[in-house]
Amino acid sequence: MQFKGKAWKFGEDVNTDDIIPAKYLDTTDPLEMASHCMEGYTGVENFSAKVKKGDIIVAGRNFGCGSSREHAPVAIKASGVSCVIAPSFARIFFRNSINIGLPILECRDVSEIKEGDRLEVSLEKGLIKDITQDKTYKANPFPVFMSEIIDAGGLMKYVGRKINSKRK
Repeated sequence: MQFKGKAWKFGEDVNTDDIIPAKYLDTTDPLEMASHCMEGYTGVENFSAKVKKGDIIVAGRNFGCGSSREHAPVAIKASGVSCVIAPSFARIFFRNSINIGLPILECRDVSEIKEGDRLEVSLEKGLIKDITQDKTYKANPFPVFMSEIIDAGGLMKYVGRKINSKRK
């Protein structure tokens, strides 16, 4: 699976309240969640109105810390973001992202990637190419089973495929 998009830069310890403030947790509509994506993050105005389908979030360590709400990765995915790259993710955010089909990559150092850089990402190879700066970064590639979950669109769809294939 490959992605191309514009980089959106965020700092360290971006928590789930930054990604989608708690006052919006009463909705289950992914598009409504997307309209408030990154609304709690100071320094980025109107992210949800500016982000384009395929864009990529690049952040510092411990992305998705805070509460275990699934709303956070749902809001990111529904906003059109193709993947999130960071040196580390909060454990529950990492698992929730895979479960809903949001690709995330751990890359040790993303500090040289700048806001607005054009990126090309290969999940299978674990490669991030900064087309703007002509630099390549190595990330931890996805194991095959996790790639299959992402390709299916999330854990529930993956399980559904497995069950249906056994019935045939």
